[in-house]
Amino acid sequence: MNYRHAFHAGNFADVIKHIVLARILTYLQDKPAAFRVIDTHAGAGLYDLESEEATRSGEWLSGIARIMQARFTNETIALIKPYLDIVRAFNQPGELKTYPGSPLIARGLLRPQDRLVACEIEPNARKALIGALRRDTQARVVDLDGWMALTAYVPPKERRGLVLIDPPFEARDEFERLGDSFAEAFAKWPTGIYVIWYPVKNRRGAETLAQTVARAAAAAKPPGKCLRLEFSVAPQTAGAPLTSTGLLMVNPPYTLQNELKTILPELEKPLGQGGAARFRLDVPKP
Repeated sequence: MNYRHAFHAGNFADVIKHIVLARILTYLQDKPAAFRVIDTHAGAGLYDLESEEATRSGEWLSGIARIMQARFTNETIALIKPYLDIVRAFNQPGELKTYPGSPLIARGLLRPQDRLVACEIEPNARKALIGALRRDTQARVVDLDGWMALTAYVPPKERRGLVLIDPPFEARDEFERLGDSFAEAFAKWPTGIYVIWYPVKNRRGAETLAQTVARAAAAAKPPGKCLRLEFSVAPQTAGAPLTSTGLLMVNPPYTLQNELKTILPELEKPLGQGGAARFRLDVPKP
C-alpha cells in the first residue's frame, strides 16, 4: 500500500495513534528530566481538511470529526483532553478545518527542556513541516531517511523519550524492514519508548511483525515490555480502504494499558463504520 497522508489525515487510524502518543508524552511530563521525541517519518505536520486530497477521501469525517462530536465519560474525557486540546488549538472555535500530524501533536506536549527531531525526506512535505514548526528552537526538521534516522539518533542525550516509527508502507518488504530496523535501534537504546504504527491488511505480515518486535524486546537485558493494540472499524476486504490499524508499543508507561482499557471501548461506537468498531489489546508473544 502507499499511505499518502494528505488523503488520510484525521482518519480513525490517526485518532488512535495520536491518542496513544499524547498519553505517553503526558506520562513523560510527570518527571522533571528532559525527554526527546524522534519522529522517523514525520510528514507535512499540518493538513488542510478542505484540500482536494482530504475532500476526495473524506476519511476525517468518520475519524476526528466524529470524535469531536461524541460524548464520553468524565474519565475518558480527562484522558483524551491533551490530544483534543491540541487539535482545537489549530482550529477556530466550533470549526474543524485543520488537523495536526504527529510532529505537531508531539510539539504541543513538549516542555521548555524537551526536544523533537522530525525526519522527512519528501521535499514538499519537509518544506511544509518546516513552515508548520516556524523555526521552533525546540524542534528540528531533518532531511534524513527515516530508516537511517532510526539508528542514527538513538540513544538521545536526554536518555528519556519516545521514538515514533510510522512509515508509508510503499515497499513490499516494509514489514520486514520495520522489524529489523526496530531490533537494531532497540539494541542501541533498550530503555527508550517505541511506538510502531502498521496497517492491518495482511494478517500474516502483522503477526510476523509483532513476533519480531516482541522477540527483540524480550532479548534485551533487562527485557523490554511490549503491548499490541489493533483497532478495526469494519471488516477488511481486498481492494477496500484501510479499516484496521495497529500499534506496537515497547516499554510503554505502566499506566497506559489501563488507560486504553478505559478509552478504547468508548471509541468503538463513534469510529465504527456500519456497526461498532472492535479492538484487541494484548501482549504479543515472541
